[in-house]
Amino acid sequence: MEDMRALSYGLGQQYFEERDYRGAIRALQPVVDDTPDDVGTRLLLARAYYHAALLKPAEEQLLAVIEREPTEYYAHLMMARTLERQSRPDEAGKHRRIAAALTGDDELLKPHSL
Repeated sequence: MEDMRALSYGLGQQYFEERDYRGAIRALQPVVDDTPDDVGTRLLLARAYYHAALLKPAEEQLLAVIEREPTEYYAHLMMARTLERQSRPDEAGKHRRIAAALTGDDELLKPHSL
C-alpha cells in the first residue's frame, strides 16, 4: 500500500510539473484520501486544483491544510489568491496578513504576489 501511495504521489508530482493539473488531481486525490494528515500532499493537490481553476475544491483543501498546519504561510498565501479569484477580497486580506506575519514579508500583503 505504501508503494502505491508513493507511486501515485510521484505521478501526481510529475503531472503537476508538466502542467497537467487534472492528471495531478486524479493521481493525488487517492493519496490524500488514504493519508489525510499529509499536509505536503494535500498542499500539492490544492495547488493542482487552483491551477485547474477548480477554486472551491482548492479552497477546501487549503482549509484542511491550514487546520492541520496553521503556520504554513504558503497555504495562507494560496488561500488569499484562491479567494481573490472568487472575488472575495475581504476574506483574502486576512490570509495575506497571516502569510505576511508568518514570514515578515510585507510584499505578501500585495495582491497577485504568488
